[in-house]
Amino acid sequence: MADAHADGDDLTQPTHFAFDAQSEAEIPGILAKYPPARQASAVIPLLYVVQKQMQRTTASRWVPRAAMDVVAARLGMAPIRVYEVATFYFMFNTRPVGKFHLQLCTTTPCWLRGSDEVVAACKKATGITQFGETSADGMFTMTEVECVGACVNAPILQVNDDFYEDMDAALTLELIEALRRSEIPAPGSMIGRQTSAPVGGPTTLLDSTPAE
Repeated sequence: MADAHADGDDLTQPTHFAFDAQSEAEIPGILAKYPPARQASAVIPLLYVVQKQMQRTTASRWVPRAAMDVVAARLGMAPIRVYEVATFYFMFNTRPVGKFHLQLCTTTPCWLRGSDEVVAACKKATGITQFGETSADGMFTMTEVECVGACVNAPILQVNDDFYEDMDAALTLELIEALRRSEIPAPGSMIGRQTSAPVGGPTTLLDSTPAE
């Protein structure tokens, strides 16, 4: 399978898309945030609505081209403007992905902290051989992403919308096996780090008692 964020070929593209009742109930609240002449500003929230609906109905979080056309019509935009947004941002997938989208940061902070080990563990556990592929069982898609902004707890493995921090090879294998069992571990630091404090706990501001 090609890159999860590359535009899909015609064989993967549905010919029709319509917002379902749950999406239609959500859309008015989104549009109300923008003035009538600025409805195009809602393109990113509406693409999120599409992606969530596709997950509900197909178990794959992605935005087909037919849905982009529906968003364009709803917002009074040229379809190409919606295509530009959907293909620019990595949080939108323009072709089907697995039930669990493994998004691996390999930029400098994560690489220095062992992202290569995390990548290798993902390949070992899923059978995927390179970024952009989906596993044979359809459960996992592995994508290389740019910095996800949690460098202090690197390396990071993002699964769908959840961030798993302080990963290593063993923790990655444990996480993927849990996902196979449909168990979703709590996101955050996998070594018990307190938010972004040093490993082992805070070293400053230990006394919360106000000074006299």
